[in-house]
Amino acid sequence: MSNGESVAQTHSTTPELARIADAFVSARLQGASLGDFPGRIPDELVTAYQVQDLAIARWPDRVVGWKVGFIAAERRDGSGDDRLLGPIFARGLLDASLDDLQFPIFSGGFGAVEAEYVLRLQADVAPDKLDWSADDVSRVPATLHMGVEVASSPLATINVLGPRVVVSDFGNNNGLILGARILDWPGIADEKLTCQTYIDDVLVGSGGASSLPGGLRAAFAFALSRSARRGRPLKAGDLVATGNATGIHDIVAGQTARIDFAGFGEIACRARWATPTDAKGAVR
Repeated sequence: MSNGESVAQTHSTTPELARIADAFVSARLQGASLGDFPGRIPDELVTAYQVQDLAIARWPDRVVGWKVGFIAAERRDGSGDDRLLGPIFARGLLDASLDDLQFPIFSGGFGAVEAEYVLRLQADVAPDKLDWSADDVSRVPATLHMGVEVASSPLATINVLGPRVVVSDFGNNNGLILGARILDWPGIADEKLTCQTYIDDVLVGSGGASSLPGGLRAAFAFALSRSARRGRPLKAGDLVATGNATGIHDIVAGQTARIDFAGFGEIACRARWATPTDAKGAVR
């Protein structure tokens, strides 16, 4: 996907892409799993983003932010993108302060948690600016928060099949748990932001903001750039989950995750199986 290209400009909708989007949306609405990718895997990220846009249009909720995921060098395509985006929806945004906080994952699909540092924009960005650098984003007003991404898909092999499949299914996102604000950012160096993830009180990963290639600002810059090129410039209130800070940690229903953001607080939550009710927003 070249600079300045939007998905709408590059490809017209085809029945094949629509069928892929419909299959993922239908499975998610039903809380069901998929045995295989529902069609031919897109050849390029630009096509995968078109599937994602079709699925967003079919999903009965509004986008409130974006998750950023890293793409390993050997899995990148001609676009040169080293990261990818997936939508976060309003009904998938959970408050970390809730008692007995539970989050849905797909039975028979993929389920994991990821420690996240989450940025919330405090102003709209220039809609015609398509290229953002880490230096540029230092001038974008935003607050920083603790968070946990619910990484879950109806397709168990989503990460094995690669980034074009991940992009096709909402970036392998099924929600974001938003925690308290980390005060004094951006004055805090990435190296000072560390965290540990526990599953059922067993340490499964350690890291922090400096574990993200290029740090928080590189992830933020990618989210601003790619969103603008897709014709979706970010606005005040939008969230950006910057990427997994301790790794991707598998979890099943009934297990508890706890993320300790050293010196800033922690988030505890418990996995459960997704149901059709989740898509209607009735279960919290």
